[in-house]
Amino acid sequence: METSALILIVMFFLLLAVNVPISFSIGIATLVTMLFSIDFIPAVTTIAQRMIGGVNSFALLAIPFFILSGLIMGRGGVAKRLIECAMALIGMLPGGLALVNVLSCTLFGGISGSAVAATSAIGSFMIPEMEKKGYDKNFATAVTATAATTGMIIPPSNILIIYAIASGGVSISALFVAGYLPGLLIAFFLMVVCSIYSVRNGYPRESILPLPVVLSKIAAALPSLFLLFIVIGGIIGGVFTATEAGAIAVLYSLFLAVVIYREIKVKELPDIFLKAGGITAIVMFLIATSSAMSWILSYENIPQMLSDFLLTISENPLIILLIINLLLIIVGAFMDMTPAVLIFTPILLPVAESIGMSPIHFGIMLVLNLSIGLCSPPVGAVLFVSCSVGKTTIEKIIRPMIPLYIAMFFALMLVTYIPAISEFLPRYFGLMN
Repeated sequence: METSALILIVMFFLLLAVNVPISFSIGIATLVTMLFSIDFIPAVTTIAQRMIGGVNSFALLAIPFFILSGLIMGRGGVAKRLIECAMALIGMLPGGLALVNVLSCTLFGGISGSAVAATSAIGSFMIPEMEKKGYDKNFATAVTATAATTGMIIPPSNILIIYAIASGGVSISALFVAGYLPGLLIAFFLMVVCSIYSVRNGYPRESILPLPVVLSKIAAALPSLFLLFIVIGGIIGGVFTATEAGAIAVLYSLFLAVVIYREIKVKELPDIFLKAGGITAIVMFLIATSSAMSWILSYENIPQMLSDFLLTISENPLIILLIINLLLIIVGAFMDMTPAVLIFTPILLPVAESIGMSPIHFGIMLVLNLSIGLCSPPVGAVLFVSCSVGKTTIEKIIRPMIPLYIAMFFALMLVTYIPAISEFLPRYFGLMN
């Protein structure tokens, strides 16, 4: 048992070290591990069965729908209208443009379901604009990188769907509703840090706009924001499932981008569909190989081994949760969110449940941890995209990111140790016992 676990871990990280794509690293490491337990033909057959079984889920149909909806929204003029709306609402506050950056990234990330898309769409406008108004470029880039990750927890979120599958059937609807308060909490703490940082550095406020202008900016952004109400309102009201909500989101985003905003031409749609198909294929292959790895982890009883090990360190739930958080932050800094969720959910969820944590609470905590990893060196995807957009380097933005990291970690601790932050809304709407 211990030998198999060692082979799996060593092979996986060795393949990653030589730049083998993570999905192939997972699959090859799983195959090699299984070959030490059974013969070649049964090993290959078992892996194939587990891969097919891993993607044979109706709930996963929501992923390509939300990916396509996010791509359409990303190119449909949504970012510009959200920025203008945020500018009209909070631009006059201390550190106005920094606050606008956070709010715009949060809203766009929630609508598109992609932190990378939020970084690119919002950062390409806000970073130059903040620099032009006297803000330090590295601070502006750091704000974009951290704020964009909030969209991973605010629905519709593909990563929450993947967690629901990996956890063995947690309600996607409950997870979607549970993500709102934690996501907004992180955005709030980031805005507090931005205000303090801006006041200390003498950054300017934006002028107060006339009320008719403010109302016009809000009206222009409302059709985009209405997507959130359609998706969540329909799910809560029992009108449609999360998977059906994805299809509704595609139809609505198409209507919005092509007919209302007219930012996308009909001739551009095939390219968008093709890109969505490519992203979906990558995600599904990751899910398939990770499902095989999850099976071998369970087969070798590794989750139980880890649970027993953690309980030997301490029987205090507070200490165990802190250890899990630190582990996940490190994992998130080195691994993409999708495989991290698929691999570590079956390992750590039993540990969390053994100390009384609900699967929904754990799922939100897990995604928050990995979201911090997205903007953390050395391989955080959002960190690299933000530096590319801001035309700076990771070394230069780390210092202004430190207080933002602290804010995110503080919010994470609140979410970890106060279950009501994640569970209040699902219980209120009758989605959780």
